[in-house]
Amino acid sequence: MPLNEQTPLLTTVHVIPREPRYRHSTLRRFCTIALSTTLIIVVLLFLIPINWLPHHDWNDDWDPSNATIAGQGISYEELQDILLKTPNDEKAKEWSRYYTAGPHLAGKNLTQALWTRERWQEFGVSDSSIITYDVWLNYPIDHRLTLLESKSKSREDQAYNVKYECKLEEDVLDEDPTTGLESRIPTFHGYSASGDVTAQYVYVNFGTFWDFEDLVKANVSLGGKIAIAKYGRGFRGMKVKRAQELGMIGAVLYSDPQEDGAITEENGYKAYPAGPARNPSSVQRGSVEFLSIAPGDPTTIGYPSKPGVPRQDASGAVPSIPSVPISYQDALPILKSLNGHGPSAQDFNEYWQGGGLGYKNVSYNIGPSPPSLKLNLMNKQEYITTPIWNVIGIINGTMADEVIVIGNHRDAWIAGGAADPNSGSAALNEVVRSFGQALKKGWKPLRTIVFASWDGEEYSLIGSTEWVEEYLPWLSVTAVAYLNVDIGCMGPEFRTAASPLLNKAIYEATGLVQSPNQTVAGQTVRDTWNGHISTMGSGSDFTAFQDFAGVPSMDMAFVRTTHSPVYHYHSNFDSFHWMSEWGDKSWEYHTGMAKVWALIAASLIESPVIPFSASGYAEALSLYVKAAKAKSRKADTPNLPIYEATFQKLESAVERLHNTTVRFDREAALLQEQVKHGNIPWWKWWQKVKLYIEVKKVNDGYKFLERQFLHQDGLDGRTWFKHVVFAPGRWTGYSGATLPGLIEAIEDNNHTAVEKWSNIIEGRLDAAEASLKR
Repeated sequence: MPLNEQTPLLTTVHVIPREPRYRHSTLRRFCTIALSTTLIIVVLLFLIPINWLPHHDWNDDWDPSNATIAGQGISYEELQDILLKTPNDEKAKEWSRYYTAGPHLAGKNLTQALWTRERWQEFGVSDSSIITYDVWLNYPIDHRLTLLESKSKSREDQAYNVKYECKLEEDVLDEDPTTGLESRIPTFHGYSASGDVTAQYVYVNFGTFWDFEDLVKANVSLGGKIAIAKYGRGFRGMKVKRAQELGMIGAVLYSDPQEDGAITEENGYKAYPAGPARNPSSVQRGSVEFLSIAPGDPTTIGYPSKPGVPRQDASGAVPSIPSVPISYQDALPILKSLNGHGPSAQDFNEYWQGGGLGYKNVSYNIGPSPPSLKLNLMNKQEYITTPIWNVIGIINGTMADEVIVIGNHRDAWIAGGAADPNSGSAALNEVVRSFGQALKKGWKPLRTIVFASWDGEEYSLIGSTEWVEEYLPWLSVTAVAYLNVDIGCMGPEFRTAASPLLNKAIYEATGLVQSPNQTVAGQTVRDTWNGHISTMGSGSDFTAFQDFAGVPSMDMAFVRTTHSPVYHYHSNFDSFHWMSEWGDKSWEYHTGMAKVWALIAASLIESPVIPFSASGYAEALSLYVKAAKAKSRKADTPNLPIYEATFQKLESAVERLHNTTVRFDREAALLQEQVKHGNIPWWKWWQKVKLYIEVKKVNDGYKFLERQFLHQDGLDGRTWFKHVVFAPGRWTGYSGATLPGLIEAIEDNNHTAVEKWSNIIEGRLDAAEASLKR
């Protein structure tokens, strides 16, 4: 067709398919895609581990004895040197002077919290903040304790006269400025009940559960009476609790020189401030909350006390009868007036002997006092919900999911608190300052560090407990250990309690610090310490970590011996002046504690493989089971053959666990050597990945081992305590009990409970074993 202006611009042209340029083109396309995909995977596998792995060099940087952090940091040896040389006696004294200069009762120390945060930020811990909780506390309004006497023989309508009016306060000393502060805190008990009662009274020795049992067996009338008890041999709240349960209507607690060892006026020593003996007017304040039931705010047991949360009835956690603390100076007229009334302490067993006021003509008669002799106890408290303030400082490490927490409480019952808690507070500041010096030299920790200055410990471990309850989900997956110091020093003798996992780290650190009380030049703290590590109980801020969250914990202090100057616990005489003159004149125990504390932390922070000993834990468990078995054999029960079979099962479970832990520790040691001596070139990245995964598995095994001993239903009658291995004794409060559920069942001669708890413990032992099998 001829072309013209009507011809279409496009037309369909039929063509045949083009022949392939290359033969096997489908195969070539497949190979191209496969090779490209492989290259992408290789690149990703190389890049992901680099971002995923810790930014410490895999060999030198992870070796605690030869660590160069990210090529621009400091070696572990240099870190240790900083931690040993930075703590300074004069700095510790400066911190102590500040903390003890005025009252810092729980809920009334915001200025100290702000000051502490500012110091930490100055030291280099910029991520320091204040966390607030709203908690239920009491503050003293008024009190009175009067000894009344009637001259009338008639029981009806007796007219009583005041025989003695207790001072209920401590002497003001010219030598000790703290004792004369207008803002000083009155003597009182935390969580004591308000009340006004008048009744005959009974001397109940130390007021332990067993002392009360002795009185019941001796048919001493207790109902409707007021108890007068010595401090010591158990937590004060449990004394009041047992008195309340037996129908008593009030409690009076005093400090007897019996607890002061050789340093007494009877032995010729002068009283403070002229000498090292107890000042007769010294009064021990303190909480009477039922610590063995649950710590923390008694209106929010098990969850944090944040604004607006529902509040529980606290009646089962705090006393319903009034109580007051008094000095032995005030106790003397009360005890002397019992002379000749009722049986004598000498008529009871050895636990009733040794009262320290015999030379003051106290015969320690039990009573009850005659109807003509009564005590009037008046106690008025204000209960409010008020803020408390924890100071939290964080140094982020390479391993965000492995955390070491280091803590001390800041609040005190008094204006002073030079030993309890502020010797620990001064040491903590030096620990923070030391790590701050390391940061300034380019150090970046392998694991994250959390520093904590707790508030509200004195009332019931409140600040730490509420924090653990709030952050439990995070702590459950990250926390490696909690390192606590309450009283840093009140004497020359090193003492510690810890989860068995931490024993190794404690022994190593104490062997690196020069002892402040050397008898031979060059002795370390380890050399002058007997090496005994106690089991964990309660009474300080480790409780929520160990017993509720399952975080391996420790506590340590330099304590007095029987020949050391008397420490005036929770008294106005626990002052900066007492510490300077009698407690730690050189302040070397403060810095010694800071060094031990920092070195324990450093080993846990920087060691590639967490320096725990799982086999040491299993060995301790074997001892605990043997002790429980021995206790069961002393029980007066027809179920002894059944108990024997029960313990055979537990012994077998412990043996299985021990075998597994030995293998696990051996593998951990081999891994540590691989990290230390392995020289893996960068191009063998898969070997680094493999080594990292192996180390991570071991560290997870160590980190979660303590959690395996948690029983979520808790102990019978005190469900807040979750740990089946450790808890405070149900009637001691302070001292630790091992295998508490089982021991209590044996004590109660409750066969069903014995079987229940043996099965629970066996189950947790098996879970622990399974968690370590790799």
